[in-house]
Amino acid sequence: MGLPYEWMLGTRYLRSTRGRGFLSFISVVSALGLAVGVAVLIVVLSVMNGFERELKTRILSVTSHATLMGLNGSLTDWRAVQAQALKLPGVVAAAPYVEAQALLTHGAYTAGTMIRGVLPLEERRAVGLAERIRGGSIEDLTDGGYRIILGDALASALAVTVGDDVVLMAPQGNATPAGILPRMRRFRVAGIFHSGMYEYDRGLALVDLKDAARVYQMGDAVTGVRLALRDAFMAPRIVRELALSLGGGYYVSDWTRVHSNFFRSIQITKSMLFVILLLVVAVAAFNIVAALVMVVKEKRADIAILRTLGAAPRNVLAAFSIQGAAIGLAGTGAGAALGLTLAANLEALVHALERLLGTHFLDPKVYFMGDLPAYAEWSDVWRICAVAFALCALATLYPAWRAAGTQPAEALRHD
Repeated sequence: MGLPYEWMLGTRYLRSTRGRGFLSFISVVSALGLAVGVAVLIVVLSVMNGFERELKTRILSVTSHATLMGLNGSLTDWRAVQAQALKLPGVVAAAPYVEAQALLTHGAYTAGTMIRGVLPLEERRAVGLAERIRGGSIEDLTDGGYRIILGDALASALAVTVGDDVVLMAPQGNATPAGILPRMRRFRVAGIFHSGMYEYDRGLALVDLKDAARVYQMGDAVTGVRLALRDAFMAPRIVRELALSLGGGYYVSDWTRVHSNFFRSIQITKSMLFVILLLVVAVAAFNIVAALVMVVKEKRADIAILRTLGAAPRNVLAAFSIQGAAIGLAGTGAGAALGLTLAANLEALVHALERLLGTHFLDPKVYFMGDLPAYAEWSDVWRICAVAFALCALATLYPAWRAAGTQPAEALRHD
């Protein structure tokens, strides 16, 4: 009561009445198709968001937010750099490190890796990798102890466990009467870490800073200083300010530059998937055209009677537009609810499906992680719903325009 009759007509045509149950069925199918399209789009974008978020978290748990290095590959005044870095606002920790390539051997097994020499206490403050070590702790790395902590994939490749010995061979050689021999040192495995990133679990090993400096004959120099910040997105600006405050002459880098290809490819893929899957939503939305055209064809006599009673073309146009908008609103709302529900439970559903089929969908060697995280951003959900509803509104214009153009005399000629 009190509603305009256009609303009453539009909603009445949605309900099944005698002789037009098929048309109501088509309306329901159109709404379901739209709901499936919206849900799929939300789930896919949520997976891309979850992948980006998880990748960012795992990268920052292993690498530093920013790095300052010497132009010649070594940094002799690292203590002054560290002290100056800690004075800058937003810097949580500044940890010196030595980084170089090495070949690790254990019996018949050999694997190349990146050796990172660290100060255990500084490293614990700088990154979260210290919390991911099992079978030991980062404090087990002591000066002169020649102990090493390996990624779990690297330990598996070498077939070692905690307590085993590995031989580290540095690429630099020693000149001896027998010729140039590789520099070698035996290390005891003190722990194994799992970062969740295969690139690091397979290609990174931690040793004490001074042990690494002795093996690579760096003396008191280090490769650089790694910074941990309160806001990781401020890394480019803060590390540049640090270099300028020290007078320049340093090479600076940050996580946004080192891993820019990862995140750029994710954004490009996300944009492409949005456009491609939007076509599915468009097909579902334009199914409404077929449903409304059939309704208009069946209701030509009703429309003609309304016109003879004084209904203007705009009133007829509004009635059928309301019908199409109601289908679009129902389909979009149902799709958003279904998509958010699936996104929230996607990881559990994938694990259940893997157990049922006895397979593993994501190989961490290829996808950097073995899980399928999903994170729905409300901005994406609103954008998807707005675009889907807009397509539905556009789809209703043609049949509503045809209904509004019905001529009463022509429609009632044979009635």
